[in-house]
Amino acid sequence: MLVSAEEMLKKAKEGKYAVGQFNINNLEWTKAVLLTAEELKSPVILGVSEGAGKYMTGFKTVAAMVKAMMEELKITVPVALHLDHGTYEGCYKCIEAGFSSIMFDGSHYPIAENIEKTTELVKVCKEKGMSLEAEVGSIGGEEDGVVGLGECADPNECKAIADLGVTMLAAGIGNIHGKYPANWPGLRFDVLEDVKAKVGDMPLVLHGGTGIPEDMIKKAISLGVAKINVNTECQLSFAEATRKYIEAGKDVQGKGYDPRKLLLPGTEAIKQTVREKMELFGSVGKA
Repeated sequence: MLVSAEEMLKKAKEGKYAVGQFNINNLEWTKAVLLTAEELKSPVILGVSEGAGKYMTGFKTVAAMVKAMMEELKITVPVALHLDHGTYEGCYKCIEAGFSSIMFDGSHYPIAENIEKTTELVKVCKEKGMSLEAEVGSIGGEEDGVVGLGECADPNECKAIADLGVTMLAAGIGNIHGKYPANWPGLRFDVLEDVKAKVGDMPLVLHGGTGIPEDMIKKAISLGVAKINVNTECQLSFAEATRKYIEAGKDVQGKGYDPRKLLLPGTEAIKQTVREKMELFGSVGKA
């Protein structure tokens, strides 16, 4: 059964570890993440962007697939199905589809409008028993056509959003989506500390978890980050393993073209990436 992310993030915050959000793009992605979480006895959040939801034919299809897969695989660890960087309209589609958690990304709106829309969604999510993530300050880079310049969050605006009763808060601290450039200056821990001082025990979310050095990840967790998003790294590991399989000619050997065989190396690579991240985040054995 899908659960809200509220309880798992509260435990993570208290235990000084973070729960990984791993974005899913198809059946293989979902299966890889769920099996790894079960093996490591780690709580997990399955992230679905609006683009990925559309690719998988809609949020209802995604929710039905995840629920059925959890039952068939006998998954016992806490699993939240979460909309990633949702629009106002997308949030309501996921609420209707049976997601257990949503993110409303109102960071591109003026703060007053962000507060207004978030206030409305807080009410709906509380009625439905769902968790809600909000964002202040944009995350740099591009995801599903949404481009962020990476502006750092205003701690006072973070407090205003946190006070609305959201479950978790994504605050821009110099993090970006996708690969980090060689000249990336690093996370702004001064901003993170200021945000933490304003929002108290609110679990914080670190987007763009791919490529951030381990010492920065650990420091961010020590400063209140309880959820870390990973997407690009799984895509890269899947692509690399699949490329090696094809370049080695294994797709033309025997029945190597069978999609179950063709996609297996990439799926196993995702499992390894998820395992490494769960170990780094400290969520292993915390289910």
